Amino acid sequence: MNINEEIINAGISATEYAKLQKFADILTEWNSKMNLVSKNSLTEVWPRHILDSAQLMTYLPADLSHLVDIGSGAGFPGVVLAILLQERKSTAKVTLVESITKKTVYLKDVCEKLNLQNVDIINDRIENTVFKNVDVITARAVAQLDILCGYAKHIGNSKTKLLLLKGQKWVEEDELAQNHWQYNLTIYPNKQCIDGVVMEISDLRKKK
Repeated sequence: MNINEEIINAGISATEYAKLQKFADILTEWNSKMNLVSKNSLTEVWPRHILDSAQLMTYLPADLSHLVDIGSGAGFPGVVLAILLQERKSTAKVTLVESITKKTVYLKDVCEKLNLQNVDIINDRIENTVFKNVDVITARAVAQLDILCGYAKHIGNSKTKLLLLKGQKWVEEDELAQNHWQYNLTIYPNKQCIDGVVMEISDLRKKK
């Protein structure tokens, strides 16, 4: 299957493709100034980053109101999801949390150039942030599951769901996290990475 077929199979429309490609162009421009993603991965930006992030759309609730992306960095998966949500007329708000100031400058530039009106950007550590309502928390290449559970418990509530893109060590991370946390776990195959998975976590509780 070639990349064009993968894009079509992912349900990405022509207008969505144009906006996502513009995002990829902005990323490439900024990546020449600062290290957002590896230079090698830029040659495969669609499968490695964009489609990898876009697959999370499948698992978002229909009544999504607020999504928080932890450690947004280069904008994966947060910016990709924000683009698709806005293009599909969702009223959901996307909050990007990034502690590194120069990366938030980049994210603001991306959102301005793409006219993403559904995005808030917070330049702070997740431990310092407070939200009233969070439906979904996303993260990609940020921290181990045990730490992400702590972040999620800090900003989420009993109904908050986590959607995490994880690599081949996800089983080890799950075993470690279960020493401190209880949760319902569903594993979906990662369509872009044979060794990767999408972890869906709900009903997160601290072990007593």
